[in-house]
Amino acid sequence: MILQALSYAGTLLGFLFLTLSIAAGLYYISELVEEHSEPTKRFLNRAIYAIIVLYLLLLVLDSFPFKLSVFSILSYVVYLQNLKHFPFISLTSPTFIASCFLVGINHYLWFKHFNDTEVPPQFRYDPNYIPRRRASFTEVASFFGICVWFVPFALFVSLSAGDNVLPTTTAGYSKKSDELSDDSPRFRKKATGLVRVVIDSIRAYFYSTARVFGYEVDPSRGRLVV
Repeated sequence: MILQALSYAGTLLGFLFLTLSIAAGLYYISELVEEHSEPTKRFLNRAIYAIIVLYLLLLVLDSFPFKLSVFSILSYVVYLQNLKHFPFISLTSPTFIASCFLVGINHYLWFKHFNDTEVPPQFRYDPNYIPRRRASFTEVASFFGICVWFVPFALFVSLSAGDNVLPTTTAGYSKKSDELSDDSPRFRKKATGLVRVVIDSIRAYFYSTARVFGYEVDPSRGRLVV
């Protein structure tokens, strides 16, 4: 009985450590992307075209379903539109919303395709019917990892939201009016990673919840931020 309880506790702790490790890794990758946005954009652009070529090869050489393959290729064309203003993204933009829906639809349709073991009605009573080869777990996992999840996941890590505005010159307002003068400061955008926004929000919620119960676990609370 004690051993069983220990197994439950070990499983829970392992899951928590795995979740924290993944979150820390995503946070670190998001910071790297913020510092190297142009190379990341080129990498994602090439990755999208490479996966489109993979779909064409699977369609021709492995007889993948035509309609589903074309739908997935069109989905990647939509994903590509997110790179026009990379790394900045509006969470309410039609392109981003469409991309989110397409990720879910692609996952569902390909999962249904690989899980389909039904015999066509015209062959149900045919003793000579040979069912199509079922893909192995490794093949299915590799296909989903590379062709379905990789680019949307990379976009989620790379895209930025909550833009900050910072001045790039020291010129000020016009003395005669409240409007900006011709030599007024120009502004540039500073990216904040979408993953960092999500993780920081979850962390802030955790800190505020712990504070309600009388625990102060925020190490930076009360410090002067310069």
